[in-house]
Amino acid sequence: MVFDTVVDTVYYPCKFNIVISDMHGYITRLVEKELCQALDRAPVVALLGPRQSGKSTTAKKFLQKIPSVYLDLQNRVDRNKLTEPELFFDRHRAQLICLDEIQLLPEFFSVLRSEVDNERRPGRFLILGSASRDLIKQSTETLAGRIAYLDLTPFQLREVIDKISWEDAWLRGGFPESTLAANDQDSFDWRHDFIRTFMERDIPALGFAIPVPLIERLWRLLAHYHGQTVNYSKLAAAVDISIPTLKKYLALLEQTYMVRLLPPAEANLKKRLIKSPKVYLRDSGILHALLDIEGYDALLAHPVAGASWEGFVIENLISGHNRWKSAFMRTSNGAEVDLILERGGTNYFFECKLSKAPKPSRGFYELFDNVNPDKAWIVAPVDEPYEIRKGIRVTPPAMIE
Repeated sequence: MVFDTVVDTVYYPCKFNIVISDMHGYITRLVEKELCQALDRAPVVALLGPRQSGKSTTAKKFLQKIPSVYLDLQNRVDRNKLTEPELFFDRHRAQLICLDEIQLLPEFFSVLRSEVDNERRPGRFLILGSASRDLIKQSTETLAGRIAYLDLTPFQLREVIDKISWEDAWLRGGFPESTLAANDQDSFDWRHDFIRTFMERDIPALGFAIPVPLIERLWRLLAHYHGQTVNYSKLAAAVDISIPTLKKYLALLEQTYMVRLLPPAEANLKKRLIKSPKVYLRDSGILHALLDIEGYDALLAHPVAGASWEGFVIENLISGHNRWKSAFMRTSNGAEVDLILERGGTNYFFECKLSKAPKPSRGFYELFDNVNPDKAWIVAPVDEPYEIRKGIRVTPPAMIE
């Protein structure tokens, strides 16, 4: 596994024969290759992700190179074009039809199913949507076997490492407007505005009537619990809600890509393992905004710095390897591995250390010896990778071999 730097021009050898160039500051997204491949095999492809993560920008850049038509369903004029969908589809039958913010018309999935069944060929529809229960539910019910799903997260480090430093990427997070802001203050202000808009507009748009002060209190509390195992009783009591309500709200934050609940590993060890998940705010920039951390020096001085670094590294690793099963491992006596990636019998260990001279704990070595993973990395802010022990390498965040 290697975090490669982003090149200016990427060619994807699929039937769409697309060449996407870095023009006018556009940063190539890694999902574009998967998108091309998915359109080669599925009639409908859904590109899902949080608001402001770059779905529309990526789709529009992608569509420039092929016969296509784009409709933004937040736009009343575009939405009216689908008043008679069969006529619209007939007119644009030779084109890829892109429908943005499809969750605004959940009833439209039955129309898509009928159209796909009438002419079932790959690459007919590209639908974009902010993660929502309506989008997932409707498409699962009516488009089973006809749809491929892709996630577009905010920028991964390897997508922007040739544009900004990893320090800035860690501080600002991956949302494009925040990552590429002119300065740290503009980035911080944008994230504060995003948080407010998410609570006041995006959550109600998903059908949840949650008071803003309540969801804000929970979100800020989760920021302080970032990187810790979830204690549902303690969290629910702190927010003054029931445990079932807490789990409902956590599921909402998961569906909208704001929170990640990392499950514990299931391993056949002669040790008692912790069974509660760990909670992370998925975007480091949002985490820092919720904690009022405005600059890099303030971040290093903050008690959350180590946990923030851990979450930043873990999110980049999981997002870059979405077909791998991810988990953490912790025993009752405190031995821990921050992240385990597993696929097809191959296991990789990752430990995150915010230190120029990282020293793994004795518990990490103990689990390494017991589980015997194929490879292991200590991810730290070092200048060059080096081997610390046979099978275990220390590496900077943008260079994992």
